[in-house]
Amino acid sequence: MKDLIEYIAKALVDSPEEVAVSEVEGEMTSVIELKVAKGDLGKVIGKQGRTARAMRTILSAASTKGKKRAVLEILE
Repeated sequence: MKDLIEYIAKALVDSPEEVAVSEVEGEMTSVIELKVAKGDLGKVIGKQGRTARAMRTILSAASTKGKKRAVLEILE
């Protein structure tokens, strides 16, 4: 899951070297934290949050296969 979000984020931003993804695993839930450069934050969130919502949808579809819930948090 972490690799999937990292791949998508690096494709969207201007500074892919500043993309940092960390994963906090729980028993039934996994929290994935995405941190990007300040100037790239708008590109990751998108207009009205559409890009972020799409990333969350892809993540939830991928996590369903592993029978685990995944949550994406975009950090500033």
